[in-house]
Amino acid sequence: MSSTHSVKRRAIIKSIGGLVATGALSPLARADNEKRIVVSDPGGPYALAYRKAFYDPFEKATGIQVINIARDSQPLAQFSAMVKTRNFMWDVTTLTLSADVLPLEEQGFLESIGLDSKQFPGLLPDAVRPDWLGVNVYGTVLAYRKDKYGAKGPSSLRDMWDVARFPGRRSLRRSPVDSLEQALMADGVPRDKLYPLDVDRAFRSLDKIKPHVAVWWSTGAQASQLLQNGDVDQIITWTSRAQASIDSGAPVAIVWNDATYAIEGWGIPKGSPRAELAKAFVRFCADPVRQSVMPQYVATGPTNRDAFKFIDPARAALLPTAPDNVKLAVNQNAAWWDKNRRAVTERFNNWLIT
Repeated sequence: MSSTHSVKRRAIIKSIGGLVATGALSPLARADNEKRIVVSDPGGPYALAYRKAFYDPFEKATGIQVINIARDSQPLAQFSAMVKTRNFMWDVTTLTLSADVLPLEEQGFLESIGLDSKQFPGLLPDAVRPDWLGVNVYGTVLAYRKDKYGAKGPSSLRDMWDVARFPGRRSLRRSPVDSLEQALMADGVPRDKLYPLDVDRAFRSLDKIKPHVAVWWSTGAQASQLLQNGDVDQIITWTSRAQASIDSGAPVAIVWNDATYAIEGWGIPKGSPRAELAKAFVRFCADPVRQSVMPQYVATGPTNRDAFKFIDPARAALLPTAPDNVKLAVNQNAAWWDKNRRAVTERFNNWLIT
């Protein structure tokens, strides 16, 4: 066993022991085999990552079974319907701060967990809300095929928009989220001047790239396939998907310059009959050792900065929250998107078909 693994194992034992000693888990540790929660996640590689990092360790520490199912790619409507009908298909789900948490809070659909950032000093400030805990940071980046461009590939979004210097098949996400930010940065808007977004300018920039977009992807699995198979030469995609292609041996490079990032984490539908068990699970996931496991399976960054103590430095350098990467990226403005998402999405969808 390596020294890194030994340190990690001792930290896990210490962490769980501390939770039990403080009473955070002791009432649940006596749970019988019928105690369980159903957790929904994005599926695919994330299901395995969450299983290794959170589900199995929580089961072992508490005796509470965690059953995971894949959720809709956009869980907002399903989440809202469950609360309204009190027909709970799951007890906890992953939600993104920018897309899901604020709208659900406005409707009062999130169960209060009683979280306070003072309880978790190691976590990023934006990762803790009274009713939601962010556990991983995902980035959106430009990735390209090295077998197409060699050592002189695109190094910014401006390059991606430069079809004369960098000819090839392009792919963007079928969503205004991130796409507007990317269009503005490609048009020369500095990262620190993006918000509030100049929507008209963003669409003028998108007009320039639209004829050269071969595929507008809708799911992470589709984006991975396009990149892995070489169906496109440049793509805007999530870091975890791009890195998975690299790990699989595909000749792919990631451009951190002009990346955007957002936080994903756990929320509980209000009124869940197993809310107390779900709250214990959410708190468990704040642990830095637990969060350090997830990047072994998907290239997402931990929200607990102490987790980097337990992540191999070579792997840490590939994550969105690594210091050298995050300084080149933009934190997605959740408040702006919460206010403007509906109108901008309608405009984007109409723009796509005209």
